[in-house]
Amino acid sequence: MKRATPVPFILLVVLALAALFLKGRPSAGPAGGPINSGDVAWMITASALVLLMTPGLSFFYGGMVSFKNVVSTMLQSVVALGVISLVWVLVGFSLAFGESIGGMVGNPLTFFLFDGVGEATHPQLSATVPLMIYAFFQLKFAIITPALITGSFAERVRFSSYLMFIVLFSLLIYSPLAHWTWHPDGFLHKWGVLDFAGGTVVHMSAGFAALAGALVLGRRKSHVARELHVPANVPFVLLGTGMLWFGWFGFNAGSAGAASGTATLAFATTNTASAAAMLGWMFFDWMRGKKPSALGACIGAVVGLVAITPAAGFVSVRESIVIGLVASVVSNLAVHWRTRSDLDDTLDVFPCHGVGGMVGMVCTGIFAKGVGLTSGHTTTFLYHLLALVIVGSYTFFGSWVCYKLTDLIIPLRVTEEQEVAGLDLSQHGETALGADLLGGLNTDGQDRQETPVTSGA
Repeated sequence: MKRATPVPFILLVVLALAALFLKGRPSAGPAGGPINSGDVAWMITASALVLLMTPGLSFFYGGMVSFKNVVSTMLQSVVALGVISLVWVLVGFSLAFGESIGGMVGNPLTFFLFDGVGEATHPQLSATVPLMIYAFFQLKFAIITPALITGSFAERVRFSSYLMFIVLFSLLIYSPLAHWTWHPDGFLHKWGVLDFAGGTVVHMSAGFAALAGALVLGRRKSHVARELHVPANVPFVLLGTGMLWFGWFGFNAGSAGAASGTATLAFATTNTASAAAMLGWMFFDWMRGKKPSALGACIGAVVGLVAITPAAGFVSVRESIVIGLVASVVSNLAVHWRTRSDLDDTLDVFPCHGVGGMVGMVCTGIFAKGVGLTSGHTTTFLYHLLALVIVGSYTFFGSWVCYKLTDLIIPLRVTEEQEVAGLDLSQHGETALGADLLGGLNTDGQDRQETPVTSGA
C-alpha cells in the first residue's frame, strides 16, 4: 500500500489560514493616474492569452515524449498553474515587484498575500490599468517559466520533488531576476538592459535551469542505451504549437502594458519572426539532407517566438525576419551538438529556449531602435553581453543549488523500476489511453492489445 503524503495538504491548509488571519500592508504606495478602459480590456485579454500558453506547452511537450510519459509530462506544466499562482499571491509578486532592496529583490512584505494590490493604478508599474491586472499578467509569466524547464528532465523526475523545485525556483531565481530586469529600480533595468517580454527573465532562466537539471538528474536508461526515441503524438505537438503561437501575442503584445502602437508592433514582429524561424528550421534541415518534418517546423516556430520576445517592441518587422532566421539556424546547430553529446536534455530546452533567448538578447542589443548597434550606439549592446553572463551564471548555479537542496529533502529522480514502467503509472496511476490499469496494461505501461500509433520526425 502506498504511504500517505499529508505534508502538501497541510501546507495548503496553513496558507489558507494565513490568508484569513495574517495581514499585510493596507497600501503599497500612492495610486497612479486615471484608468484607461481600453488598456484594461486589452490587458485582461493578454493575461488570458498568456495563460493559454501553459496548456499549449503541455501538448507541445506531451506529444514529444515517449507514450508511457505523456500524462506526467503534461501534468508537470498544468500543475504549475496551481502551485505558482499561490506562491505569487503569497510573496512572489512582492519579491519581483515590491519596494526595491538595493536593486536586487523586492521587499517580501510589500504586497504580502496581495494586500495593497487593488483596483487603483500604480505610478511605476501600471500607469493606466489597475495594479491587480498587472500583477496577474505577470503571474502568467511566472507560471510558464518553470513549466518550460520540465522538458529537460522529462521521463525521470519524481513528481513530489518537482513541486518543491518549482517553488524554490520561483522564489529564489525567477522573482529576483524579474526584479532586476523589469522593476524600475532593478539594477539591470537601470543599466539600460532591454527585455521587452522575457528573453532573460523567462527563456534564459528556463534554459539554464534546464541545463543544470539535465546534468543533476543524469541520463535516462534509454539515452544511455542509445535507444531510438519515438514521439508519442506529433499532432499533439502541432496543436501545442498553435496554442503557443496564439498565446504569444498576449505574451509579447501585452508586455506593452497598453492598447498602443507599441503593442501593435510587438504583435507584428512576433508573428513574422516565428514564421521566418519555422521555415528557417525546416529548410535548413532540408538543405542538410533531412526530410522537412512537422516536428522540426513546430520547434522552429517556437524558437522564433523565443528569440523575438526580448526585442518585440524595440525592432522593426524587417529586422524580426533576421532575428527569427538567425535563431532557427543557431538553435538547430545547438540541438545537433546536443544529440552528439552525452547531455540528456530530453526535449532540448537549453538549445531552444536558453540559446534562443541569448540570440534574442544579442539581437536586441544590435537592432533596438535608437540605442542599438545599428543606430550607432554600443552601450546597450555591451550591457546586454554583460547581462547574458550575469543572468546565465546566476540561473545555472542558482538552479543547481535548488536541485541539490530539493534532492536532500526528496530524491529528485524516480527509481529504475519506475522509470522503466513510465511516470504516468509510477507517479500518477494513469495512462494516456485511460485503460484499466489491471486488465489493459502490462507493468511497463504499454497496451497489451496494440502498440500506440506514433509518428517520428
